[in-house]
Amino acid sequence: MPPTQAESVIKNIIREIGQECAAHGEIASETVVAFMVKAVVLDPSNGFNMDRTLIKSDVQKLVKLCVARLLDSKNPSLDTIKMQVYFDMNYTSREDFLEEHHRVLESRLCAVSREITDNRACAREELESLYRKIVSYVLLRSGLGSPTDIKIVREATAALQSVFPQAELGTFLTLSKKDKEHQLKELTMIVTGIRLFNRDCGKGGEGIDDLPAILHEAIPATTQHIDSQLQIAQEQAFRYTAIIEKVTTNPLLAKELESYMLKEALYNIRQYEIFLQTVLPIFIALASLWMSFQDETVLISVLSNLTTNLELFLGTHELLFPEKVIQGLLGDVTVKSDIFRIKEHIEERVHLPDFRKLDWLFPETTANFDKLVIQYRGFCGYTFASTDGLLLPGNPTIGILKYKEKYYTFNTRDAAHSFAENPEHYINLIKEKAKKNAELIQLLELHQQFETLIPYSQMRDVDKHYIKPITKCENSTQTDTHILPPTTVRSYEWNEWELRRKAIRLANLRQKITHSVQTDLSHMRRQNSSQVYPLKSVSTQSMREGSTGVPRPQIFIAGLRGGPSKKTHGVKVNLTRAVDET
Repeated sequence: MPPTQAESVIKNIIREIGQECAAHGEIASETVVAFMVKAVVLDPSNGFNMDRTLIKSDVQKLVKLCVARLLDSKNPSLDTIKMQVYFDMNYTSREDFLEEHHRVLESRLCAVSREITDNRACAREELESLYRKIVSYVLLRSGLGSPTDIKIVREATAALQSVFPQAELGTFLTLSKKDKEHQLKELTMIVTGIRLFNRDCGKGGEGIDDLPAILHEAIPATTQHIDSQLQIAQEQAFRYTAIIEKVTTNPLLAKELESYMLKEALYNIRQYEIFLQTVLPIFIALASLWMSFQDETVLISVLSNLTTNLELFLGTHELLFPEKVIQGLLGDVTVKSDIFRIKEHIEERVHLPDFRKLDWLFPETTANFDKLVIQYRGFCGYTFASTDGLLLPGNPTIGILKYKEKYYTFNTRDAAHSFAENPEHYINLIKEKAKKNAELIQLLELHQQFETLIPYSQMRDVDKHYIKPITKCENSTQTDTHILPPTTVRSYEWNEWELRRKAIRLANLRQKITHSVQTDLSHMRRQNSSQVYPLKSVSTQSMREGSTGVPRPQIFIAGLRGGPSKKTHGVKVNLTRAVDET
């Protein structure tokens, strides 16, 4: 029977068995029915031959036996089979479950994410609509509250505006689709952290469940229930095992208890025990995770108190520079963000030929470019020194200067060139400035220049996070040609044409006669003879006789015929060609 036809017959048998069971009030899943069909066919007592095709009577018999076993409500084997099917259909490992959960979540958010990443908003109303979609995406992805609850939406919007104001939508729309998706995920994490922080402070967290309280109640209750059920199952299995051991030694008792199906009951309770032992470690791991979650809760509390107390140290500058004073000082000045300042000089690069004795690092030539510890916390040292204390962020893409195993960044290429011409001068200026303003020692991380201010217990950790750059360069390795002592092979020849000449020479030698010679070493030891060929009378015959021809004389005498006068005057003319002209 072809495979497709066999599958069709099996499906029909399963469907017929399911309908028979449903007619008797028993609902059996297709998986349970298929498992039962396989069990009935494999049982040799039922008389099914696996090597021949099932005929109509075999199918009727198979359906009857399966229905009878599925309708037997007092059969432990049926309960065990149903238990196994249910566990296999519903149990997955923690990693698989979380992977499936994340996959489902991504598929549900795919449409919302596509609406955001493919958006080409220009008008004000379109930008506002796009911002609301981003808020909805953040709430849906975090799972902390419904995007239809106005209170939750307001809180999430406020948290998002603190890190991603609506004015930044223009920059967001210029990104690639992949970068947009990455930024949406980062915004979700940031907003979620802000809302959790606000909830812990008692200033927000609308719609966020109290997970610590829920887990605190659910985990102990669940583990206690599983432990009790496992203990009951083990005790029952021990009892069945003891009874079966007794029955095996008493044939009369075995016949009496045959209808009770002790072994099937033992299989059932053992299977239940195994499944509980499979699930219990996961709850133990969850309890361990809960313990770490408690640690994280303590950490959140510490960080919450830390940030709350840090706000107490911001009062002075607000008193000195209220909003009105700030607005008056700004006037027509354009306020630039750090990112904007970096983008202004993003195309500038240091000219390496101007500084051949200094090392400059660039992103494309340094593997751990982003992990280098920059001096002055990344601020431009030249600007700080030349302007008496102005802090401007350095731009690493211009080039990082490596000077005495320390790394410096600058906000412009001109600043980098000026600093590189005399680094010690500007380093000393910054040090002198820090002496006047002690807070700069901590702000700019100048501890190494003021080691007397570092506690002795911390001096060993000053260079703890020092990272050396891993520069990229063209490099090659060479192995030894001769690892063993060299052996010169005189007969070796690498030239292909020389090898061909030797081959031709050897081919010619095969047609020659061997000659013997006598040397000083072999003289007088034995008789030697050499054979020579007598000289032949040899004559040379040329192809034809040759001769040398000279120019033919051509001499003429003019005037022999006479003229008007009676006296003859002859003139001799030599027209013979020269020898070298022939």
